[in-house]
Amino acid sequence: MKKILLIEDNPVVRENTAEILELENYNVTTAENGKKGIEEALKHLPDIIICDIMMPVLDGYAVFESLSQHVKTAHIPFIFLTAKSEKAEIRKGMNLGADDYLTKPFQENELLEAVVSRLKKYSFLEQEFSKDIKGINQFFDGVASQKGMEGLSMDRSIKIFKRKDFVFMEGDTAHKLYLVQSGSIKTYKTTDTGKSFVTGIFGPGQFIGQLSLLANKTTYSDTACVLEKSEIIEIPKNDFTTLIYGDQLISSKFITMISNDLIELQEQLVSMAFESVRQRLAKVLLQLDGKHTTKSDAPKEIHISREDLAGLLGTATETAIRMLTNFKDEGLVTINGRRNIVIQKKEDLEEIIHFG
Repeated sequence: MKKILLIEDNPVVRENTAEILELENYNVTTAENGKKGIEEALKHLPDIIICDIMMPVLDGYAVFESLSQHVKTAHIPFIFLTAKSEKAEIRKGMNLGADDYLTKPFQENELLEAVVSRLKKYSFLEQEFSKDIKGINQFFDGVASQKGMEGLSMDRSIKIFKRKDFVFMEGDTAHKLYLVQSGSIKTYKTTDTGKSFVTGIFGPGQFIGQLSLLANKTTYSDTACVLEKSEIIEIPKNDFTTLIYGDQLISSKFITMISNDLIELQEQLVSMAFESVRQRLAKVLLQLDGKHTTKSDAPKEIHISREDLAGLLGTATETAIRMLTNFKDEGLVTINGRRNIVIQKKEDLEEIIHFG
């Protein structure tokens, strides 16, 4: 049974509204003013809050702002009740981040439809979506059913890229977000002297291009090159903009999805500062092995040039080659040609990471 907190100072409106909701099998808790409403919200953690704006002690705006500061209540759907029809009052509530509003007096069906709509939306956004074509389509289809999101495109096809193809180049017009379905992508920046600096290696389930779009840049800030045959999902910039700058909750969910693993990036920076090249190489090889997919039980081949490997290690190419040769001599890896590495002893690499 879903829990609803109703905050309303008018006893008649409060009792009638509570009765309508209880007849629909909702568990309703009431509060007669804003201060009491905050206490009840923190105590019961309702699934949705319906709150009058003009109240004694604390008005609805203050209630919303206060609950937004609490981790336990910040995510709860919030519907304002207002006796005023002025656009300024309504707009102020929505600008604060409220989910909806009802103007008193309201019809029974208006109240129930608003509650059902908000609960359905939050239930959808609490889902976890896989970072592949199936999960992306499920997310977009669900979002497209929300008010104001009907304009999202329906064309999210997979494009095939061959090794050495460019997904985009530094300076190209930034017009798409990309999700790696399979394969491996390298991103890098070129310095004024013509040298390349690797900014990341991305595998299945990771997004590329989002930083340029988030920064409202007209061009991509780095180059994305295919390391091995890849399947990539393209998301138009218009859809990206709608999701980021539209509904606040949908935006938060979408940003979480496209952020990749920021903790992994932070750990990588720390390792470059404090760990030996030997430890960093062991960690990078295991990370690359985890991003590679295979349909068989055969050993996974990591496809990466020595220059790109050195870029990830933050060291000179000669140093990376020397350390990789040491790993080969120790039987930790086998090397096939200039680009293919196969890990033979994962446990030993894990031990190197922890003990050097």
